[in-house]
Amino acid sequence: METLEGAELCFPQLLNTSCRKPKPPDSETLILYILMSLIALLTVALNLLVIISISHFRQLHTTTNLLLLSLAVSDLLVGLLLMPGHILFTGACWFLGDLLCALYYVVDFIITIASIGNMVLISVDRYVAICDPLCYPTKVTQRRVKICVCLCWICSAVYSCLILSDSLRHPGRSKSCYGECVIVLNNLAGAVDLFMSFLGPITVIIVLYMRVFVVAVSQARAMRSQIVSATLQPSGTGTVKKSELKAARTLFVVIVVFVICLFPYFYPSLTGQDTLISASSLAFDIWLFYFNSCLNPVIYAFFYPWFRKSMKLVVRLQILQPDSCEANIL
Repeated sequence: METLEGAELCFPQLLNTSCRKPKPPDSETLILYILMSLIALLTVALNLLVIISISHFRQLHTTTNLLLLSLAVSDLLVGLLLMPGHILFTGACWFLGDLLCALYYVVDFIITIASIGNMVLISVDRYVAICDPLCYPTKVTQRRVKICVCLCWICSAVYSCLILSDSLRHPGRSKSCYGECVIVLNNLAGAVDLFMSFLGPITVIIVLYMRVFVVAVSQARAMRSQIVSATLQPSGTGTVKKSELKAARTLFVVIVVFVICLFPYFYPSLTGQDTLISASSLAFDIWLFYFNSCLNPVIYAFFYPWFRKSMKLVVRLQILQPDSCEANIL
């Protein structure tokens, strides 16, 4: 009887403290795992295309694209490390020890926080480019952008180590049995993480994009006035409506997708609950958080015509030809 019971445990030698082995996945769970694996592959493929395109073609070596490159790197790591890790560890026993469990979540936090930070930097870049176009070349230089990108990753690493300092000092404190990899953010840590990772960034993004929206609409109206005064025909009305709708759509997509993907993860902190993060459970909120990394290249890169053109060249392996980096992409 003890032998049969021990076979159902992650650590049979620890009868009283070991977690039980999860049951084999049923057909519906297996289909879900396959779907998640496809999402991970798509995330890696899309962000890899962004990285190769911006790195290879000289015309794409701009300040804005450096930020897109950093965003693509963080999102690539989500699809390359975090998504597969979550698939492998979901429904499985954790045999790598408490310290590696804590380090796994430190890496998780570093990558996801860097991704959010890159989104904020992109919104700042677009704000300066549209609201202060004359000073943009002097304010936003490649050197300053590189420094900001490095600071973004450094701050992400420092913040992740601080927010998970309790788990690093006392690994395994939150687990209920051996074979489980779980950390818990208490109310204070959850509140700090809520502000630094969600409320703060989303506030900055909304404020900046609203300002960009207002300036874009005012510029479109000014152009309409010039056209009307020059031609004495109301032909500019359609152009204004298209400009307003395009700015509204972009603002709507950026903000709504960001909030939808991150809100379920931060909901416990909003309600004052402790945040439980487990590697052995299939958490919808965490996966939706990760899925934002698959949508980022669609939102920030697929809207650019140069990406569609460079993507074709990369897929067709034309980048292997001599002097292909000098190709006319813009």
